[in-house]
Amino acid sequence: MNILFASSEVVPFAKTGGLADVVEALPRALEKLGHHPVVFVPAYRHARQCGQPIEPTDISVMVRIGSKDVRGRLLRSRLPDSHVPVYLVEQDSYYDRPQLYRDGGNDYRDNCERFVFFCRAVMQSLGVLEMPIDVLHCHDWQTGLIPAYLKIEHARVPGYEHIASLFTLHNLAYQGNFWHWDMLITGLDWKYFNWHQMEFHGHLNLLKTGIVFADALNTVSPQYAQEIQTEPLGCGLAGVLRDRRDVLSGILNGVNYDTWNPQRDGLIAATYDVSSWQVGKARCKAALQRELGLPIAPRQPLIGLVGRLANQKGWCLVAELMRRWVGHREVQWAVLGTGEEEYHHLLHRLSGEFPTKVAVRLGFSDPLAHRIEAGCDMLVMASQYEPCGLNQLYSLKYGTVPIVHRTGGLADTITDATPEQMAQGTANGFSFSPYTSEQLEHALNRACHMYEHEPEHWQNLVTTGMQQDWSWDRSAQRYVELYTSILAQRRL
Repeated sequence: MNILFASSEVVPFAKTGGLADVVEALPRALEKLGHHPVVFVPAYRHARQCGQPIEPTDISVMVRIGSKDVRGRLLRSRLPDSHVPVYLVEQDSYYDRPQLYRDGGNDYRDNCERFVFFCRAVMQSLGVLEMPIDVLHCHDWQTGLIPAYLKIEHARVPGYEHIASLFTLHNLAYQGNFWHWDMLITGLDWKYFNWHQMEFHGHLNLLKTGIVFADALNTVSPQYAQEIQTEPLGCGLAGVLRDRRDVLSGILNGVNYDTWNPQRDGLIAATYDVSSWQVGKARCKAALQRELGLPIAPRQPLIGLVGRLANQKGWCLVAELMRRWVGHREVQWAVLGTGEEEYHHLLHRLSGEFPTKVAVRLGFSDPLAHRIEAGCDMLVMASQYEPCGLNQLYSLKYGTVPIVHRTGGLADTITDATPEQMAQGTANGFSFSPYTSEQLEHALNRACHMYEHEPEHWQNLVTTGMQQDWSWDRSAQRYVELYTSILAQRRL
């Protein structure tokens, strides 16, 4: 099967979030299964400076943008450790900029035009390259126009008529909303600017456009696929998604175990597996405590938090709980991330007042993220919503017990350590609901109690999590089944 991935991000060329990891890992997994993926991404300044070999080509595209013609060129590379081609759409006036989407805290004013050009360039490249494609797999609002162009402009064009489109929704909160006059830039007839298709409260909405015109939709977890059909997680599009529920599904993102695996992780103090984790994690814990300036306390719970310091990630709950605990609970906290200033100030204050209990690194370090996963006993993910989540999956592999809010992909992957689930051997962490600080505290109390007073149960919990398979191999096979189903429906 020939699958074209159209995305605004892909590792190592451009990344602001988990989308880039998916668009790198899934094509590589599909190639291993014998399929033929190809990736298209804008040729950002960052992409051209990422260190990956990039070759110029003599292939150019001319795209009509409103009343002007804009020329671009294709550059060629490939995903590391694979044969998956990557085509970078070069147009320096759009993409040779310091950041991908914004600068100085504000979105680029011509973001709509930038990604109209990208979508049209992808569609035009299919013909120029004479590339036989079965499925156009589009990701998030930046590619939402591709399913519309396929259905409106290319439905009867030779070579395009049997191509199916899949639109993956990574996070409904980001929708690509623009003023209504940007409809002119898309080149599509004004008749499509209506509340059934491309219009959203008087604005042009590119995420809605992809949802409406794609042959099929999916999200990055089954639970999130259900949650976005109701408000507030539908972010205003719940009704549109309910109308398309027959073609909406959820497939969990996978984990790259070549990178995230304590058996061969060169970034941690000691490697280990499911048979040696007690010794290995003890060494990693002591090394992490030394690195962070915390007292070496083998039996004191060490709780990790990695990621964005924002309300969506649950910091409104975490902050309240940390304020209560630091004065009287004998636990340590290891925090890595950056985000909202109020949480920067709080963590600076707590680490200054309680340096033996709170260690904070504001910023992001991939090596330190690995060491936190290996060295901590528990990892908290209290996200208000979480389409999939990856840190909980890393934690399972590293024997670090996740404590999560029961939402989205966190609900799909973490089975709460109730007495019944423990007896059945299916528990792999702790989860809480509803979304309150009290319920988070209750879950953490349960986790700390088991860690300190029920070591056999804790060992079973860790072992269960480490033995589970959340690899991309499994997820890729699910995508193959979805592609096959879409193509069968498309060709009826």
